[in-house]
Amino acid sequence: MRKRPRRWQNFGMDLDRQHVRDLIQRAFDEDLPDITSEAIFEPTDRGTASFLMKADGVLAGLDFAEEVFAMLDASAQFERKAQDGDRVAPGDIVATVSASVIALLSGERTALNLMQRASGIATATRRYVDAIAGTKAGIYDTRKTAPGLRVLDKYAVEAGGGRNHRIGLFDMFLVKNNHIDRAGSITAAVERIRATGKPQPVMIEVRNDAELGEALAQKPDFILLDNMTPDEMRAAVIRTNGAVALEASGGITLENVRAVAETGVDRISIGALTHSVKGLDISLRIAR
Repeated sequence: MRKRPRRWQNFGMDLDRQHVRDLIQRAFDEDLPDITSEAIFEPTDRGTASFLMKADGVLAGLDFAEEVFAMLDASAQFERKAQDGDRVAPGDIVATVSASVIALLSGERTALNLMQRASGIATATRRYVDAIAGTKAGIYDTRKTAPGLRVLDKYAVEAGGGRNHRIGLFDMFLVKNNHIDRAGSITAAVERIRATGKPQPVMIEVRNDAELGEALAQKPDFILLDNMTPDEMRAAVIRTNGAVALEASGGITLENVRAVAETGVDRISIGALTHSVKGLDISLRIAR
């Protein structure tokens, strides 16, 4: 069984610092060397830059930005004026960084790319979380993340008040339509899973009441209600009667998420949190 990475920050997400550094290094490999900055400035030139918000939203990605400059300049000093998960407004300075001028200019775009994407995800997540306030449901992400950026995307969801569904294919058995159709039935698929003896929790995706009944007989940890109407979800909640946690997924938008939450489901997973994100506008201003 694959080991979960060690904790790095203060949300529920476990971050492996080396994984984050590898992510940043791939961005550097695409971008560097910065021939312009290296031609104009000496390595001994020092400067300070400020991260300036240019839009309302929820902040995320400071850990990643700090690591960008630490990797470019071991003596860099990163000072936070806000924390990931904070609401921010145009004109807010959320952090400053002091480092070599070459490091500041070379790392600017990578740091901003990561922070803007993370803050956009956190902002979108917070809108959904606020929309279902007062219900028992939680907002969950999916695996519909940008390739190579999953740890950033899922961290950002938690910064926005959401929760992680699963990190990858390795930490939960999720029996989906194609598994069921190929195996022949829900029962056959789950029997093969349990024969492995592996300890990961089991979630079963169901499309109708008949599949719900078959799934309940298997006593999984979770049942995912795939593209059901609110009335169908409400009926599933009544039939399940708390025996297993229910998750709604498919076709959920900011306009209908409240109605979904009010059916009584426990979890709502939304791919759009990460696959359709609009970055939050942030700039890096270097002092003269």
